[in-house]
Amino acid sequence: MKQYLLDSDVSIDYLRGSVEVARKIKAAGLENFHLSEITVAELKYGAAKSNRPDDNRLQVEAFIGEFGIIPIYESLDVFAFEKARLEKLGLRLDDFDLLIGATAIHYGLVLVTNNVKHFERMQRLTIENWTT
Repeated sequence: MKQYLLDSDVSIDYLRGSVEVARKIKAAGLENFHLSEITVAELKYGAAKSNRPDDNRLQVEAFIGEFGIIPIYESLDVFAFEKARLEKLGLRLDDFDLLIGATAIHYGLVLVTNNVKHFERMQRLTIENWTT
């Protein structure tokens, strides 16, 4: 069974009530989905800066409680390799995106993201875009 890492943008879609994302997660089995510590940080930041920080913080906490949280430490060698490789090619990728992608690569997870344009630059990263 495939194991998935949800990117921040897809997680936000889910939190905003995307029926399509919820349907696909349910169909593949909630137990097969994970979040990076980076995605957790981005979701918490989004809640903190929102117009309803207390309500959104509770919603984010409930959401992240449904998934396994994947630490980034073991992925740092992949991050370093990919960042150096992309910089040599004159391509830049946000460090948070690189860390999320490196985590998916290291743990052999399929990255579910709407941000294919940026993530497709990474080698050995399997991506699914659920908005197309």
